[in-house]
Amino acid sequence: MTQWIETYRGTVPPWQCDVTEHFTVAYYFDRIEEAEGNLAEALGLGPLPAARGFDVRYAKELRAGASFHVESALTGIAADGVRLGHRVVDSVSGAVVTWFDERCAVALAADQQAGLAPRLATWDGPAAEARADPASTEGFIPTARGRVKPGDLDAAGCFSLSAMVHRFSNASGQSGAALGMDTAYMQQNRRGFSTFEMTLRLSGALRVDEPYLIETGIGHLGNSSLRMIHRLVNARTGAEVGRLGQFGVNLDLDARRPARWSEEIRAKAAGLLVS
Repeated sequence: MTQWIETYRGTVPPWQCDVTEHFTVAYYFDRIEEAEGNLAEALGLGPLPAARGFDVRYAKELRAGASFHVESALTGIAADGVRLGHRVVDSVSGAVVTWFDERCAVALAADQQAGLAPRLATWDGPAAEARADPASTEGFIPTARGRVKPGDLDAAGCFSLSAMVHRFSNASGQSGAALGMDTAYMQQNRRGFSTFEMTLRLSGALRVDEPYLIETGIGHLGNSSLRMIHRLVNARTGAEVGRLGQFGVNLDLDARRPARWSEEIRAKAAGLLVS
């Protein structure tokens, strides 16, 4: 158990690709949800709590028809939780295309920590970069709203990882439209927003038929890059459930390379920058 173990194997269906013509980020989380369950069972951890965090780095694209698998391992132990690593691997080339560094708030007694110690593996993925959170949510705009549906639930009966990230992706689309990156712009200019980094922090849970709201602000604006900060709340109580930092680039779909923002989009994005 000192080695990484396979926790998922499958392919990319064409209908799970997005407008940037590669595997939609929410479906990565769908597969990781399966992988973390298999790893937790192998380690004897039991069901993982809702409160957990992910630092994600997308290194290469997976496109329609690609074969891939997930390898997972226990990479850290502490009294107040565990660190789990997941790497998404192109099954043909063997290259790691995406890294998930996960931290779970699981209370462990001293004997449990000692029992898990021989199963530790080395994290050989990228180190997470520190990203500042905004001082407040002033300037955030509403970007997604709805209710949790039965099909959104995970095995614990809560809003699943993939369902939440789908809603964050919807919020990203609304944010892009507010900046001028609407459907017409992207189709005419062959552009898309390609995410290369995500930081997801979950502090609570939503259950079936509970209302949700996502608000978004811009945390960084570069020549071709943009970092959106999405905040998911229970629309009934106002309690924050999760927060996603989404860092990506304006992608030229033909060259598959970042392209500079137009001056019009830069001006609109600057108006949504939060402190």
